[in-house]
Amino acid sequence: MVRFIGLIISLSLQIIAAIVSWRLMKMTKYRLSWILISLGLGLLAIVRAMDIIDFLNKDISYELNLVKDWISILISFLLIAGILLLREIFFSLKKAELERKRAEQKVLNAIIDTEERERKRFAKELHDGLGPLLSTVKMSVTALIKDENNTNKKEILKNIELLVNESIDSIKEISNNISPHVLANFGLISAINTFVNKINLTKQVMVKFVTNTTEKRMDLNIETVLYRVISELINNTIKHACAKNISIILNINDNTVTVEYKDDGIGFDVEKVLNDTSHGMGFSNINNRIRSINGIFILDSNPHTGGTHALIKVNL
Repeated sequence: MVRFIGLIISLSLQIIAAIVSWRLMKMTKYRLSWILISLGLGLLAIVRAMDIIDFLNKDISYELNLVKDWISILISFLLIAGILLLREIFFSLKKAELERKRAEQKVLNAIIDTEERERKRFAKELHDGLGPLLSTVKMSVTALIKDENNTNKKEILKNIELLVNESIDSIKEISNNISPHVLANFGLISAINTFVNKINLTKQVMVKFVTNTTEKRMDLNIETVLYRVISELINNTIKHACAKNISIILNINDNTVTVEYKDDGIGFDVEKVLNDTSHGMGFSNINNRIRSINGIFILDSNPHTGGTHALIKVNL
C-alpha cells in the first residue's frame, strides 16, 4: 500500500512538472532544448503510470517491460540532448544581460553628457550675458566719478563701482566653477591643482595633491568625470567631515588611472549613507559617474575610528 501511495505521489508530481514545463515553452520561444526536456518529463509521467498499471495487475508482461525500457532510453536521450542544448538559452540570457548593461551605459553617458553641456551653456550665458552688461555699467559709473562737482555723489558712485567690480569677479568665478576652462584647455591635473589651491587659500582644510604625471592627457569625458568626482569628494569632506587634512593621489600606470582619496574627518556609516537617498552626500551620483566610464568606486569609512578612504580605478 505504501508503494502504491508513493507511485501516485510520484506520478502527480511528474504530471505537474510536465505541465509547467510545457507552459514555459512559450517563454523560451519554443527552443528545441526546452521542447526535448518537456517531452522527457512527459514520458517520465507515462512510465510512472505504467508502473502503477503493473502494480495493480500483478502480471508484468515481457512486452510491457521492454516498452518501458525503451521509453526510459528515449527519456535519457531527450534529457541529455535538451540539457546540452540548454547552453543556447544561457547564451541568450548572457547576451540579454550584456545588452542591458550597454543600454544602461548609454543612458548614464547621455545623462552626464547632457549635464556637462548644460553646465557649459549656463557658464557661457552667465559670462557672455551678464558680464558685458556689468562692464558697461562700470564704464558709465567710472565716467560719472570723474565729475568732481558733487563730493557726496562721487562717494556713492565709488561704492557702486566697487560693487560692480565684485559682481564681475563673482560671475567669472561662478562661470569657471560651473565649467572650468582649465580642464578643457590644460587637462585634469592642472584643473585639480587650480581647485586645490583655491581650497587651500581658505585655510579651512589643507589638501595635498600628488601625481606621477603632469602632461599626459586622457579622454575629455574621463577627465571631466574624474574632476567632478574629486570636487564632490572634497565638498563632502568640507561640509560633513570636519576634517583638517585631505590627501589625493592620482597615478597613471599601464593604461589605468587610479585615484586614492583620504581625509581625517569624523567618518560615517557607509552602508547607512548609501541607502539613505535623502542624505545628499552625492555618493550615488559619484558611483554612477564612475560607472559611466567603466570604472570602479570603493568607499570605506568608520564613525568610530574616523576618516574616509575612497578608491577609484578606470581603464583608459
